[in-house]
Amino acid sequence: MENPRPLDTLNKARNQRVIVDLKNRKQLVGKLKAFDIHINVVLEDAEERVDGEITRKLGTIFIRGDTIIIISLE
Repeated sequence: MENPRPLDTLNKARNQRVIVDLKNRKQLVGKLKAFDIHINVVLEDAEERVDGEITRKLGTIFIRGDTIIIISLE
């Protein structure tokens, strides 16, 4: 079995809800719409979570790849 590459894994998550953990300890949740080779990410219907509670609805947002620690499926 071939080893998955990071961009292949992200591509499989496209149009699914993901959790994005940021370096500033914030957590964003939304539908992964797009990304590039720098892991800059566009989320749709994004929300900010603090301690598991939704604190803000953000809509469509762009996240710089260098601020991201982890991206996982919700």
